[in-house]
Amino acid sequence: MNMEYDDSVLGGSYGGLGSFPKSFGYGGMEDLEESSIPADKPRILLMGLRRSGKSSIQKVVFHKMSPNETLFLESTCRLYKDDISSSSFVNFQIWDFPGQVDFFEPTFDSEMIFRGTGALIFVIDAQDDLMDALTRLRLTVSRAYKVNPNINFEVFIHKVDGLSDDTMIETHREIHQRANDDLADVSLEKVHLSFYLTSIYDHSIFEAFSKVVQKLIPQLPTLENLLNIFISHSGIEKAFLFDVLSKIYIATDSSPVDMQSYELCCDMIDVVIDISCIYGLMEDGSGCAYDHESLAIIRLNNTTVLYLKEVTKFLALVCILREESFQRKGLIEYNFHCFRKAVHEVFEVSGSSEAFSVFPAASPLQMLTLRNFSADPGK
Repeated sequence: MNMEYDDSVLGGSYGGLGSFPKSFGYGGMEDLEESSIPADKPRILLMGLRRSGKSSIQKVVFHKMSPNETLFLESTCRLYKDDISSSSFVNFQIWDFPGQVDFFEPTFDSEMIFRGTGALIFVIDAQDDLMDALTRLRLTVSRAYKVNPNINFEVFIHKVDGLSDDTMIETHREIHQRANDDLADVSLEKVHLSFYLTSIYDHSIFEAFSKVVQKLIPQLPTLENLLNIFISHSGIEKAFLFDVLSKIYIATDSSPVDMQSYELCCDMIDVVIDISCIYGLMEDGSGCAYDHESLAIIRLNNTTVLYLKEVTKFLALVCILREESFQRKGLIEYNFHCFRKAVHEVFEVSGSSEAFSVFPAASPLQMLTLRNFSADPGK
């Protein structure tokens, strides 16, 4: 489905957080049996104290729940295992642990839980007492590291939307300092913790999850190189490779990520899918809101152009460029064709280019080179 918008028509609004149609997203989170999920899939663990916001994060990011609806979620009382790969490019499981989990219970099998884990996300409620959370963080990291030293340890300092900027900075500094001091006290100073300020009421939670997921993609350097080649030869300022359903970006070019640009691209995806679901489907609801013909161009009133195009049935390339650069649309289209072909080759493993798992990254020497034309209209 091809679409082109003008900012004067849209009134400068590109949809709200969570406006992605639920019918286009994942199914409900289920308490899956261990045998129903392949054991070799990458695994992300969500841990933290009760009411820290773990389930809300999962529902908002992967199940398109409105942030306001999460207020009615019951506290997690048992382990939930969620297979994310059925309708998404990202191919992993998320295990949501109850806050009262006891690592010393006989039923807690540390070897089974931590051995196949790619990332452990510990959620800390920034508006709650920090001491209990930091104590549990130290215990969790200590137990997991002994079983699997290769786990990526991520700390979400969550619910920061209710804090002032000064309080937010001070809370981040305090948690960072105390957490690392606690690990040093138990001789784990070499363990690296990554910290993120997050909230389900803005795009910070999607940005944080993007960073977590990217660490599990062995092809990330290759994808970044492809994006760098693409934008340098096309006159594009910024490009993201998005998983359409979750709005997680699995790669971007090497230039710094501006939060405002990222939010703009996320909102563009919402607009495209929302309008496609309304006007792109048949009367009986059949068809697909996102397919190989999906393309959208939004011209803003500040000479900026947003450009979205389908890469695979789960991935979209979203770019930000200037109006003058977009005059050479043929060059951009040609370079995109080369980029798309290269992405398919990078993920061409066992006949599938639609999901990533734990397999070797393609060598940069195998990348396709985009046509080296100047994107400067004056040349």
